[in-house]
Amino acid sequence: MPSNENSQVKNSVASLIRKAHVAQQIYNDYDQTQVDEVVTAIGWAIINPVNNHLLTTMAIKDTGIGKYEDKIIKNYRKTLGLLRDLQDAKSVGVIAEYPEKGLIEIARPVGVVGAVIPSTNPVATPVNKTINALKGRNAIILAPSPKGQKVCEKLVELMHVELKRVGAPIDLVQHLSLPVNKADTYELMREVDLIVATGSGNNVKACYESGTPALGVGAGNVSVIIDECANLKDAASKIKASKTFDNATSCSSENSVVIVDSIYDLMIKALSEEGACLLDAQEKQKLQEGLWQNGQLSRDVIAQSAANISQLTGLNRPALKQASMLLVEETGIGPDYPFSDEKLSPVLTVYRATDFDHAFKIVNKILNYKGKGHSVGVHSNNNGHILKLGLDLPTCRVIVNQAHCFATGGSFDNGLPFSLSMGCGSWGSNSIPDNLNYRHYLNTTRIARTIPKNQPSDADIFSAFWSKYNIEATS
Repeated sequence: MPSNENSQVKNSVASLIRKAHVAQQIYNDYDQTQVDEVVTAIGWAIINPVNNHLLTTMAIKDTGIGKYEDKIIKNYRKTLGLLRDLQDAKSVGVIAEYPEKGLIEIARPVGVVGAVIPSTNPVATPVNKTINALKGRNAIILAPSPKGQKVCEKLVELMHVELKRVGAPIDLVQHLSLPVNKADTYELMREVDLIVATGSGNNVKACYESGTPALGVGAGNVSVIIDECANLKDAASKIKASKTFDNATSCSSENSVVIVDSIYDLMIKALSEEGACLLDAQEKQKLQEGLWQNGQLSRDVIAQSAANISQLTGLNRPALKQASMLLVEETGIGPDYPFSDEKLSPVLTVYRATDFDHAFKIVNKILNYKGKGHSVGVHSNNNGHILKLGLDLPTCRVIVNQAHCFATGGSFDNGLPFSLSMGCGSWGSNSIPDNLNYRHYLNTTRIARTIPKNQPSDADIFSAFWSKYNIEATS
């Protein structure tokens, strides 16, 4: 980059950060009640039906991705759930006391947060990150994708309306200057106090390489096992609801379903009753050629409906024009079998397993190819099988008998935190295994006082070990 351009980038980002620091220093003096009012105000900026409609319409127009009705629901549901999670959460001052340990925990801000936003969720994701950041008395600067920059600008404008309403500094929430470019985003990564990244693998990698404390999340490639004891009608209904929601823009949408042999035909029938259509070998080949261009998913088919994908890829069978999902049978896994990878569309890969142990091996192989650490699903009532997935698979979440994309990021009927960013632990080269939440936007100070001494003797620790291995105790 020429030196004058580099200087312009640095000055542009530095100006945003200076304003953010000034606003954050003011916000740092807010008490819990004031902070919670700011959080509620930001939530209203999207929960407000007028704003939700405006932002959703803009998002679809600018990105060409997703379904209006589903994005309306996603924006509402994810924000309402997050506000519920945060309603009684302490994030200012003393947040916990442990008298028996002599410890007091105090929540402190990290400062200025930089947030990288994907084009697949240009509204719900930045709102989620902004609310979590503000809950911890931080300021935040959003770095949208090029396709999502206009709707990000409008979103921040609406957030400023609400910040003014409650008398908070508007520079608590800012975005990179438009048009957004990689140089500005990478400069932001280097200069903020914390960077949180959701989106492409390149962005997440850059976030970790920036030298700034970073929270990046891994790629999804969800596999779901259908066990012989599953409720097949319920499983098929939930898979359809999840896989077709917002045309599968979520990293938590099912990409492969692994069905044990004894109920394979019955499950395919249950999926067909939900509108899924199984492709033959020639149709599968044609779909593969249309979905991937030069080894990359075609932007023309990402997050399109099954009917649109059929038309775009030259699949002319009448049944496909009404299909809710396109099913392709597969046996292989890896780069030579692209259907074993993430598809970001209502295309579902189907594997036949001889039994649960074989299904486990298939899912394990898929995860080790792509999606390691993210999540898996299972439709089963066999607690032993369910527990095995959690004990032995390289995954941070096992979603049981649920519509996967609704459940993974928190739901009103499970205990996971509401989030649009799923950490994948060391398996996915991430620093966290959790759903990204407000606690990740906090520094914690601990006050430690003395307590009655609790020092064990050598025998308290080693007596069983000495006895087992015939070791003579020393005085």
